Amino acid sequence: MSLSLCDLSRRSFLGAIAAGAGASLVRGGESTERKAQIAITLDLEMSRHYPTRGMMEWDFQKGNLDDATKRYSVEAAKITKERGGLIHFFCVGRVLEHESVEWLEEIHAGGHPIGNHTYDHVYVLAKTREEIQFRFKRSPWLIEGQEIDEVIRENIRRVELAMGQRTDIPVNGFRTPGGFAMGLEGREDIQQMLLDLGYTWASCKYPKHEYGEPMQEPSPEVYADIVRAQAEAQPFVYPTGLVEIPMSPISDVGAFRSTYWKLDYFLKAVRMGVEWAIENRAVFDFLAHPSCLVVEDPKFETIKLICDLVEQSNGQAEIVGLDAIAERVRA
Repeated sequence: MSLSLCDLSRRSFLGAIAAGAGASLVRGGESTERKAQIAITLDLEMSRHYPTRGMMEWDFQKGNLDDATKRYSVEAAKITKERGGLIHFFCVGRVLEHESVEWLEEIHAGGHPIGNHTYDHVYVLAKTREEIQFRFKRSPWLIEGQEIDEVIRENIRRVELAMGQRTDIPVNGFRTPGGFAMGLEGREDIQQMLLDLGYTWASCKYPKHEYGEPMQEPSPEVYADIVRAQAEAQPFVYPTGLVEIPMSPISDVGAFRSTYWKLDYFLKAVRMGVEWAIENRAVFDFLAHPSCLVVEDPKFETIKLICDLVEQSNGQAEIVGLDAIAERVRA
């Protein structure tokens, strides 16, 4: 059986993880123990069914953040910085159309990187015009005469224009709206598009895992499967050279919106995932949305838990941005 470069890159990374506590890096002639890299990432967008069930208009206005979501984002950034960490945010470009972006600039001033989440929250793997985004399905004249790849490319590029003209915030990395079980494998065209636009890494993959039955406490098998999936959420390099940094299960919208989990269930799953990463000197990329967490976790318990686990790791883990993870993968 032949292996692709992508397979080899992933297997090489997982092989390093398997070394566990013995894993080390050599820098400048000195050997340093490999640390687990823990990322806290928040996507700045509105989520359907929040703040109340039945709220569907956000599918058409993903960047129209309400005040509660903005305040939660700013406070989460402060709490994490006070604990010695940072949050890597990913911003939907329409956020920059608001009257004020001072809250976003405050986040950036605190040392938190902000990446590109496309302008309208578009589906980058779309094969039909109707799939690109709800907004364009309802208002098709907005993309009249454009090919699908043109719409997607322009939607990514427009975030850079908006950030540059409205703020002094540099765009740090790219995350696709939605996570894909196979990432961008088999879509070299999208990989190359991102590389051509200047992105050396992207966060696109979200591995499959069990969720359990809605409105029921997750079984031990569900938790075990979420932990199992952590090994599939490790960074690797696509054949094109683009670095992939997957999102780690379980996301807040998957737990709360889709499966109606209680916060305690979510905290347990996050704890198990982070502990697995620390034990294996691996990567954990926590994926959440302030528009969801402000309702489901108003006291920031999940973010505080992640900070606690890193603090208690005795130097075996660190909280970093996805750019730092990509740097280590390339190294």
